[in-house]
Amino acid sequence: MAQKELWKGNEAVARAAILAGCRYFFGYPITPQNEIPEYMAAHLPEVGGCFLQSESEVAAINMVYGAAGAGARVMTSSSSPGISLKQEGITYLVGSELPAVIVNVMRGGPGLGTIQPAQGDYFQATRGGGNGDYRTVVLAPSTVQEAADLTQEAFDIADQYRNPVLLLMDGMIGQMMEGMVWHEIPRRELPPKRWATTATEGKRGKNIINSWRSDGTGLEVHNLHLAEKWRAMEENEVRWEERGTEEAELIFVAYGTTARLAAAAMKELEKQGIRCGLLRPISLWPYPSTRLCALAERTSVRAVFTVELSLGQMVEDVRLAVEGVKPVGFFGRAGGVIPTPHEIAEQARAFLEQWR
Repeated sequence: MAQKELWKGNEAVARAAILAGCRYFFGYPITPQNEIPEYMAAHLPEVGGCFLQSESEVAAINMVYGAAGAGARVMTSSSSPGISLKQEGITYLVGSELPAVIVNVMRGGPGLGTIQPAQGDYFQATRGGGNGDYRTVVLAPSTVQEAADLTQEAFDIADQYRNPVLLLMDGMIGQMMEGMVWHEIPRRELPPKRWATTATEGKRGKNIINSWRSDGTGLEVHNLHLAEKWRAMEENEVRWEERGTEEAELIFVAYGTTARLAAAAMKELEKQGIRCGLLRPISLWPYPSTRLCALAERTSVRAVFTVELSLGQMVEDVRLAVEGVKPVGFFGRAGGVIPTPHEIAEQARAFLEQWR
C-alpha cells in the first residue's frame, strides 16, 4: 500500500501539474494561492520547465496563450479578482481552441474583498466572465487528494477538447494540509498537436492560431463548431459524488469545503431521526443536473437543500435541475465566514419541517 504524505492543497496542485507534464507556468502573486507559483518557481526548472512571474494577471494569461499555441502544457493560477483580470485571455483561448489549465483559489469578494475562503466565483467560473458564447470545464475538488488528482486529469481534458479547463477551489482547500497518496492517473489517448505553431521547417503549411473572424457567417460557423465540443463535454465529463441518498428525505447539495461541512451536518440530523443524503458536484460545468433531478423525483425525498460559501449562486443550477419537482432551500455565508455544521443542520431542519 502506498504511503500517505502530508501536503498543502496549493503545493499538491503544483506538483500534480508537473507530474502531468506541465512545463510552463505564468502567474502573479495573490493570496491565498501563492504557494502554487512558489512551488513552480522552485521545481519547474528541475524538469526543464519555465516559471515566469509576469508583470500582471493580464500578461500572465496572454503568456499562457502563447505557450499553448506552441503546443506546450501550460498552467496559470490566481485568486478571484486576479481571475477577473484573466477573463479576456480565457475567452481568447476558447475562441482559438487552445488547451490550458487555470486554477482559481477563491477568496471573499466582491472587489478586493478578503483573503478568507469563499465560493463567490461560481457564476464567473460556470457562466464565463469573458465575452461571447463559450464554455470551460470546471472541476471542484473537496480534498487535497482530489485537488491533485483532478489537476492531473485536467491537462488531458484540456488537450482532448482543445479548450481551457478551470480548477475551482476555495481558499480552505488551497491552504489546508491533509494526508494523500501520489498514484498513477489514467491517461487519455490524445491525438498529436498538428495544429500547434512549432515552426514549419519546410515540411508543412503554416498553422495560424487566431480567434478573429472577419465576417459574421464565418464566426457563426466557428461558434457552431465550438458548440459541438460543448455537447461532447456534457456527454463525457459530468461527474459527482453521492452519499446516503438511497432512502433520504433531505438531499444536501454542496461542493468543495462546504460539502465537507454538509456531511458533518448530516450526521447531526441523522441523530435526530432525519434521513439525509448528499450530492456533491465535482464538475460544476457540465453540471450533474440529470442525476440531481432523478434524486429529487424519488418519493422519499421531501426537499433539497443547498449550502454555499456565498449568498446563493449554485442554488440557481440546483433549482434548474430539480425543475420544481421538490422545494429547494438555501443557506450560505459570505465574505469568508465559514458556517459550522450545527448551523447548517439547524437551517436545513427548519426548512425541511415546512415540507414534511
